[in-house]
Amino acid sequence: MIQETPDGVADGRPRAAVVRDALGVGVAVGLSGFAFGVTAAGAGISTLQACVLSLLVFTGASQFALVGALAAGGNPFTAAAGAFFLGTRNAFYGLRLSQLLKLPRAVRPLAAHWVIDETTAVALAQPDRKSARLGFTVTGLTLYALWNLTTLLGALGAEAIGDTRAWGLDAAGPAVFLALLAPMLKTFTERAVAALALVLGLGFLPVLPAGVPVLIAALAAPVVLWMKGRRP
Repeated sequence: MIQETPDGVADGRPRAAVVRDALGVGVAVGLSGFAFGVTAAGAGISTLQACVLSLLVFTGASQFALVGALAAGGNPFTAAAGAFFLGTRNAFYGLRLSQLLKLPRAVRPLAAHWVIDETTAVALAQPDRKSARLGFTVTGLTLYALWNLTTLLGALGAEAIGDTRAWGLDAAGPAVFLALLAPMLKTFTERAVAALALVLGLGFLPVLPAGVPVLIAALAAPVVLWMKGRRP
C-alpha cells in the first residue's frame, strides 16, 4: 500500500533526489533523439515528417523501427505495423501507472502520451505516490522536450552534410537502439527473448520484404514464454 508523506520528503527521500534521477534519465535518453533525426533523414524522411513523428508518436523504439524499415525499402504499411506492435507495450505500462499515479481525469489523456519505458521505470522506482507523480512528470517533460529538439537538430544536420551513409551515420539509429535495450535485459528470459528475436530477424531478412522480419521477430516473446511454461 502506498503511503503519502509530507511535501519535500518521500519515505525519507528528498524530492530533490527524485528530480535529480528523473532529469538524469530524461537528459540521457532525450539526447538520443539526435540519432533518430539523422536516421530519419537517411531514410528519405523530411525534417518536418521526422519532427511530427517525434511530437505525435514519441516512443523511440517504434520510431527507429519505422524509419529503419522504410530505409530498407519496406512497404509503409508493413513498417507502420511493426512500429505499432512495438508500441503496444506502452498500453500495459499505462494499466500499471493508472493505479499508481491516480492522476485527475482531466490530465490523463495528456499523461498517456508520456507513458514510455523511461517514465514508467522512474515512476515505479519511487516509494510513494507523490514521488511517483513527480518522477513521471519531470522525466516525461525533460525527455519530450529534448527528444523533439534533438530530432530537429539531427534531421537538419543530416540534411546539411548530405548522404548520411557516406559518413557512417546510418548506423547511429541501430547503435542507439541497442544501447538502450541492452541494460534492460536483466533476466535469463529477457535475454532469451532478445537472442531469439535477433535470430528470427536476421534469418528472415534475406527472404522477406523489409519490415516483415521485425514482425516475425516479435514472435520470440510468446515462444520463449511457452517454452518456459513447459519446463518441469
